Amino acid sequence: MSTMIKVGMADLKVTNAPNVLSTLGLGSCIGICLYDPVTKVSGLAHIMLPSSKAIKNNSNIAKFADTGIEDLLAKMEDLGANRRRLIGKIAGGAQMFSFSSGNDTMRIGERNAEAVREILRTNRIPIQADETGGNYGRTIEFYAETGKLLIKTIGHGTKEV
Repeated sequence: MSTMIKVGMADLKVTNAPNVLSTLGLGSCIGICLYDPVTKVSGLAHIMLPSSKAIKNNSNIAKFADTGIEDLLAKMEDLGANRRRLIGKIAGGAQMFSFSSGNDTMRIGERNAEAVREILRTNRIPIQADETGGNYGRTIEFYAETGKLLIKTIGHGTKEV
C-alpha cells in the first residue's frame, strides 16, 4: 500500500517504494524529482528561486535551487540512495505572467530551470525528463516504485514521463 506524501512550496521530502511524492501548483517554481533505480529511494524538492546567495533571509534552504538540491541529495543518501545512480526529472519553470520589459529578474521560471539544470549537471545527475517552460501551472506526482513522473496541467492534459 503506497502513501501519497505532499511536498509544499519551498519544501522537500524523500521516500522509498511504494510511496508517491506530490506537489501542487508549480508555476515559475520547479519540481526536482530524483530517483535511485536500485534502492528505489526518491526525492522531490519544490524550489522557488535559483540561488540563495542574493537573498538576505535565506534560512529556508528548500526555497532555493542551490541549497535545496544539496539538501535533497544528502537526505536521499541517508535513506540509502547512491548519488552516482541518480536520475533526475524536472517540471515547472513557467512564465506565468507576460512582461513588456526585457528585465531578466522577471524571468523567474526560466532562471529557475537554468539553475536546476546546471546544478544537476555539476553533480553528474542526468536529466531523463524536462517538462519546463510554457505559461501554465503543473501538479506532479512522482512514483518511488518506478521513477515515473505524472504531470497534470489545466488545459494541457496529463503526461507521463
